Amino acid sequence: MPLVSSKQILYDAMQGGYAVAAFNVENMETVQAVVEGAEQLNSPVIVQTTPSSIAHTGLKFFYANVFTAAINSAIPVALHLDHGDSYDLAVKAIREGYTSLMIDGSKLTFEQNIEITKKVADLAHINGIPVEAELGKVGGKEDNIEVDQKDAIYTEPDQAKEFVEKTGVDYLAIAIGTAHGIYKGQPKLDFERLKEIRELLNIPLVLHGASGVPDEDVKKAIKGGINKVNIATELRIPFTQAIRDKLNDDLELFAPKVYLGAAREAVKHVVMEKIRLCGCDGKA
Repeated sequence: MPLVSSKQILYDAMQGGYAVAAFNVENMETVQAVVEGAEQLNSPVIVQTTPSSIAHTGLKFFYANVFTAAINSAIPVALHLDHGDSYDLAVKAIREGYTSLMIDGSKLTFEQNIEITKKVADLAHINGIPVEAELGKVGGKEDNIEVDQKDAIYTEPDQAKEFVEKTGVDYLAIAIGTAHGIYKGQPKLDFERLKEIRELLNIPLVLHGASGVPDEDVKKAIKGGINKVNIATELRIPFTQAIRDKLNDDLELFAPKVYLGAAREAVKHVVMEKIRLCGCDGKA
């Protein structure tokens, strides 16, 4: 089917008490792995690209890949700009056909974050596109954004309510103790903070930095009100490892479709695991 907005599938998730898995893709094979894995489990899915991936590949190439995968599938697929870093990039993504946007003003002051988020949300809503924003700072490294863990700031519930009211944003990514990238220790999520935010907001909540968080904590976060779970690092690792293994096993191998095919299957396996974890299998 054609690409869909992320709004309906995330509000369905909020009403149904589950989360939709959102996967960062970087090339054709990861797009195929995500959509094929979701289709096999009859799950809605959000396919995401970051500014650095876009700089490497281009909006048109990503749109063409995701559109082709979606149009040949029977499940709802949304194409989302993850960690959008400017108004200009939001404009370009809308023009290219993205059906969901994030504007990340989390490194700005509270007032500046409100200003840029409202500006993007107003533009997107005119075009029928929902917007995600982030309040608080999730630690670790995602794309070209890096936040030292000591500088990570948890989302304040009352500020979250004010932020949503002033910006009209459709979903909110909150900082409750997760981190982007690979964890050096055991993450400790603030579930009480999540509960307080959930009680104040009637919009889908987003968990960034979910790669590496224990399954039981992800499930607890979803039960507590998380409706979108972002996965990036946990796709990159098996993709790269599968290529290394394939090339190491056969030093004469030079056909990209062989080792990239192996990488695609490795990613698809993880995609299906995460979809089941989020509870969105069978929800298409």
